[in-house]
Amino acid sequence: MLRSPSMLRMALVDSLRNSLHKAGVADVRVDLTSRAAYSSDASLYRVTPTAVVFPASHDDVAATLEVCRQEEVPITARGAGTSIAGNAVGTGVVLDFSRYMNRVLSVDPESRTAVVEPGVVQSALQAAALPLGLRFGPDPSSHTRCTIGGMIGNNACGSRALGYGRTSDNVAALRILTASGAEMRLTESAAPSSRIVDDLAAIVGSDLATIRTQFGRFGRQVSGYALDNLLPENKFDVTRLLVGSEGTLGIVTEAQVRLVREPAHRMLVVLGYPDIAAAGDATPAILEHRPTACEGIDSRIVDVVRERKGNAAVPPLPSGAAWVFVEVIGDSAEEAANRAAVLGTSCGAMDSLVVSDPVRAAALWRIREDGAGLSARSTANRPAHAGWEDAAVPPQRLGDYLREFDALMTEYGVTGMPYGHFGDGCMHVRIDFPLDKPGGTGIFRSFLFAAATLVAGYGGSLSGEHGDGRARSELLPLMYSPAALALQAAVKHAFDPGNLLNPGIIVDPRPLDADLRVSAAPPLRRNLALAYRHDGGDFTQAVHRCTGVGKCRADNSATAGVMCPSYQATREEKDSTRGRARVLQEMLNGTEITGGWRSPEVHEALGLCLSCKGCASDCPTGVDMAAYKAEVLHQSYRRRRRPASHYSLGWLPRWARLAGAAPRLANAAMQLPLVGPAALAVAGVDHRRHIPAFARQTFRSWFAANADGHPAGDEVLLFVDSFTNYFSPEVGIATVTVLQAAGYRPVLTDKQQCCGLTWISTGQLDTARRILGKTVSTLAVSAERDIPIVGMEPSCTAVLRSDAAELVGGAAADRVAGATRTLAELLTERGWDPPSLVGRQVIAQPHCHHHAVMGWSPDAQLLRGAGAELSRLSGCCGLAGNFGVEKGHYDVSVAVAEQQLLPAVRAAAPATAILADGYSCRTQLDDLTERGGVHLAQLLAEALSAG
Repeated sequence: MLRSPSMLRMALVDSLRNSLHKAGVADVRVDLTSRAAYSSDASLYRVTPTAVVFPASHDDVAATLEVCRQEEVPITARGAGTSIAGNAVGTGVVLDFSRYMNRVLSVDPESRTAVVEPGVVQSALQAAALPLGLRFGPDPSSHTRCTIGGMIGNNACGSRALGYGRTSDNVAALRILTASGAEMRLTESAAPSSRIVDDLAAIVGSDLATIRTQFGRFGRQVSGYALDNLLPENKFDVTRLLVGSEGTLGIVTEAQVRLVREPAHRMLVVLGYPDIAAAGDATPAILEHRPTACEGIDSRIVDVVRERKGNAAVPPLPSGAAWVFVEVIGDSAEEAANRAAVLGTSCGAMDSLVVSDPVRAAALWRIREDGAGLSARSTANRPAHAGWEDAAVPPQRLGDYLREFDALMTEYGVTGMPYGHFGDGCMHVRIDFPLDKPGGTGIFRSFLFAAATLVAGYGGSLSGEHGDGRARSELLPLMYSPAALALQAAVKHAFDPGNLLNPGIIVDPRPLDADLRVSAAPPLRRNLALAYRHDGGDFTQAVHRCTGVGKCRADNSATAGVMCPSYQATREEKDSTRGRARVLQEMLNGTEITGGWRSPEVHEALGLCLSCKGCASDCPTGVDMAAYKAEVLHQSYRRRRRPASHYSLGWLPRWARLAGAAPRLANAAMQLPLVGPAALAVAGVDHRRHIPAFARQTFRSWFAANADGHPAGDEVLLFVDSFTNYFSPEVGIATVTVLQAAGYRPVLTDKQQCCGLTWISTGQLDTARRILGKTVSTLAVSAERDIPIVGMEPSCTAVLRSDAAELVGGAAADRVAGATRTLAELLTERGWDPPSLVGRQVIAQPHCHHHAVMGWSPDAQLLRGAGAELSRLSGCCGLAGNFGVEKGHYDVSVAVAEQQLLPAVRAAAPATAILADGYSCRTQLDDLTERGGVHLAQLLAEALSAG
């Protein structure tokens, strides 16, 4: 009986898994969900692996290599998967070092070195070294999630390479495994006697002239193998050869890296120029001042930041349309300030600004760090892609190169937002190649060859820090002679004669237009419930917003963000925003995941998505996984039977309205020994959750009874959500008190309205549209009269501000969104003087939707203005609407809360206020702690009464 290709593939998968288990490798994933999540990195390329292995030790790596060699399965090493060139994907086994082999083994302050495993995140190494006054020099923009192993693989540099060098300048020793399974311990001063070392010596000796003239010509020549390190005058340094070899020569299982002293004082100087090419022209003059960093951006990226995050996200900049951020250091504050002052007036800038405040400087650097994501949309709001991402030219020629490169983009009818490491001549850019259009792949290929020819003509490097990968390896003949290419092929053969390690990279490359992810996915615009207004109504384009930069994998405490709560708890790639996007992309591709919306793999990947919307603001490319999940649930269960929780929790406002008619009876019934637990079970609610009590008097009833006492003032419409009305009327009462004190006259709609949030989160989008449409029509009457609409529940407020435009659309929804405010927004806009909170300690847990859609800065401004001692938590509370209540989610919900919320509450003094505006956040506190949460309105109302 003949077996289909898919059956043969699964047989290979099963055989490989069994062989690895027999070899003692415990954590092997061959399920389609995991393989889909690892099908891409941060590049344009899509390659589904046969298996994903999470090694726990050097021995696991050796065992995996042995099995792969026997079964002739290629192997690709991977850290955080932030490779932009496509050098962290492969058809065979992908080794993910980030899960287990992620420890800092030692830090030696005397030798200023650290020994690390390859999966340790760069920022984790920094945290371990900082108490000793040390740091690891190279600092890529992805430092909160990239791994040291990945940095070694690509010879990463980062913003401060001028001061600290590339990764290759900071690696002292390596422990590696070769393709044959042999272990090599390499140091900068010696390589062990072996056949490989003897072969390398013979290769180098055969053509010293080619190596001396074509390799190591300037600091950012990263493309190809760094053969110049094997020259006699460079002490035949095999360690430095391995750095930047992209996992094609050996697999690193341990590294000793150098550390440097943290400078005593830093100062940021921002220089303004008329355009980015003029800024490039100024680079040689800037370098004369010996800065530790010299980074350039222009108005295109700054405009994107303002558009997505508001004007407050961009601190004031000097005059100009392009800016160079220059960092200088000094042993004293005076020395650093003097250097900054001289630099600011001597480099031909139109205007300059010296920034001494580290908080303000961090906000400016954040724009640069998010460049890879921010530039993923072109100036024409089309998707912009990696591919030609990080070419470098000698800094002295940067300005002219930028002019010619801009002309080349014009010639091809494409646009991009250049930015990068001006001091090293290394430029990043993402370009809106029309990959989704007929002939788009051909344009992509032709442009890359033309751009490579341009860079080679400037004596530059196709890659300045990300490596060649699948994106540029085919272009190496434009940069290197046949003799130089032959030398690199000989080096590859010496280490890996069977071409087992990351094949298709550098030597014998895959075509650069093969395996492209975007062009393989057909557009999907029909029969969608949501509008995807920023993606042309195309679900495919929306999902492909994820470029893979991996910020969703970063520790929230390091990013002050929310996403991705479930990944923070499980550390599983499929539970990250990126992993979910990859699975959805595979669903749309339809070759591996073939079940469409109802595919088990899709529902597994989305199962632990809290719909927190954190990614909508924290992801630099604006991925909104909550919206994608709602669409998937809508399409999967439309006109079908749904899970029980969709009817219980999804219809909560309806049940609350019914119970609100007789709250005492409803509460008493739920306390009966058999009724309560049975109701939870039928409703699909975890038995460890309590049932919140219905308020004895709804907020609307209280308001009606007290309406006559409302003073005159500017009218404001309170949007009364179901949670406030039926469960927390005290929040509404406090809001009225505060608004009256601020000179407003609160009014309500004639009838109870609903935003449809619970229907949205459970994917009942047809019903949600009807409910929300009626609400929008009602609220629009006030919006047209310029009456502010104040929301009390953050999640419901966010629906009016964001979801309504996607689900209902139209001018009325836009007007309502424009009129809707949080309490803090309204009060800070007016400049209200709040009651004193001097001496009051406040720990704030902002609701995820509040953070993602409205932003929490006005709340922080109001509290600090009142004198509160404020500590703001990042991350999610873990309940997130219906998520933490549903069966199967409790443990993850608690694990999310343990990231920040619960430790902070346990450590808080008894008098500390736990500020939690979200009903779900307060419910989580009630369930898991002895401390209750309070709403901002309650905190302010209490202070008013005390004053």
